[in-house]
Amino acid sequence: MTESSPSKKRKTLDLLTKFKSNRENTAKCVMTFNFKKERVRVLNNLNDVKKECKGILYWMFRDVRVQDNWALLFAQKTALKNNVPLHVCFCIMPSFLDASIRYYKFLLKGLEEVEEECKMLNINFHLLHGEPNIGILKFVKTFNMGAVITDFYPLKLPMSWINDLQNNLPKDVPICQVDAHNIVPCWCASPKEEFAARTIRNKIHTKLEEFLTEFPPIVKHLYVTTDKFEKNNWKTALKNVKVDTSVDEITWAMPGYEHGIKELESFIQNRLKQYADKRNDPLSDATSNLSPWFHFGMISVQRCILEIQKYKKLYPKSVQSFIEEAVIRRELSDNFCFYNENYDLLEGAHAWAIETLTKHREDKRKYVYTLNHLENSETHDDLWNACQNQMVTTGKMSGFLRMYWAKKILEWTATPESALETAIFLNNKYSIDGCDPNGYVGCMWSICGVHDHGWPEREIFGKIRYMNYEGCKRKFNVSEFVTKWGKEEKR
Repeated sequence: MTESSPSKKRKTLDLLTKFKSNRENTAKCVMTFNFKKERVRVLNNLNDVKKECKGILYWMFRDVRVQDNWALLFAQKTALKNNVPLHVCFCIMPSFLDASIRYYKFLLKGLEEVEEECKMLNINFHLLHGEPNIGILKFVKTFNMGAVITDFYPLKLPMSWINDLQNNLPKDVPICQVDAHNIVPCWCASPKEEFAARTIRNKIHTKLEEFLTEFPPIVKHLYVTTDKFEKNNWKTALKNVKVDTSVDEITWAMPGYEHGIKELESFIQNRLKQYADKRNDPLSDATSNLSPWFHFGMISVQRCILEIQKYKKLYPKSVQSFIEEAVIRRELSDNFCFYNENYDLLEGAHAWAIETLTKHREDKRKYVYTLNHLENSETHDDLWNACQNQMVTTGKMSGFLRMYWAKKILEWTATPESALETAIFLNNKYSIDGCDPNGYVGCMWSICGVHDHGWPEREIFGKIRYMNYEGCKRKFNVSEFVTKWGKEEKR
């Protein structure tokens, strides 16, 4: 039985061991691998590294991993070509959107793993603090970096960091952006905002074979810096962040590349076969659980697809469904946020949705709740309260219930604008995969009909798709879910 056609009875190989062995076997060819230039956007029209520089800088902020990272691979290839050291910087921001301390602590532990691996590979890792555009610029000037390679993150705040850095870099320092988060780079998948999954699906599938390739390894770097740098202080790294510290850390997921790969292995062995049929049942253990590691870029979606597609003969429907969710829907979200600057506002919706929500703006609401009531699971709806409590407690919620959760916020708040603002705030504050294009698009889909079409008209919702309690009861055992996640059962 070949590896590409696994047996149902055969236990999956230890993926961490296998990936490490593969990297060691291919390490010698790192300089000869064919890097697809389409993955890179040169942002300031400079193609040549600054002369007599002392290093190349990879500014990491979306993809917090060493291996399986096209941005870091491009940075190392550039550094080796120019015979200079390689530096990786991550800047701890005072705040990031509405993220809480839960978000920061998960991120920080993943970064510690990155530092450890960088040390083994002769790559310098620097933990900076403050506004990233300011900290990165200072680092480039102080230590004479010859080029900046950075991640792609299509939200307005990180895009503004890059624009500001681009405008203030020394005139001879190029800055490049690499989409290491998507399999098909966002700007390659489509040159415009797509209307729905059906309009982007074929565009991505026709390019998957071209971009869904094996990764070469990051290798031990040949050039060592002679500069002296302050040691990263992990104990005080979050001392100056200004975020809500009342939100507990999650315990069901451990940060970092190794834990992410172990979860991938667990998914393949235990849950993949049920994914197609059971993933929308909030009481079934059939989801991948990979979203935290995907969001922080601690594991690569591309790596996961390379592994999971080996099971398409055993579980064709599940593999197809996972590709639809992890590739098509996820990359559609990046597409929306990249091409629509109003991705978090009612103005970002289609004209039909804006028109119908405006028409029903004054409709009488039977219930109107404040943010405090919603945040503390104090509504008349025990299912909604259980959903909110699950997110507060564990940092996650099933995809199906997240739609119900957001639509009820539309029903119970005074305006569509306040509903959208509330849903985004709560998702960013409590979900471990918050502050993400998927989260913004999920809220926009539920409340503003983005990537959807008009439905039969009703009060408050207008032509926005409706969901209700009775419909949920037809999908799964609501009372069991409420018993498990009702506030009195908070754990």
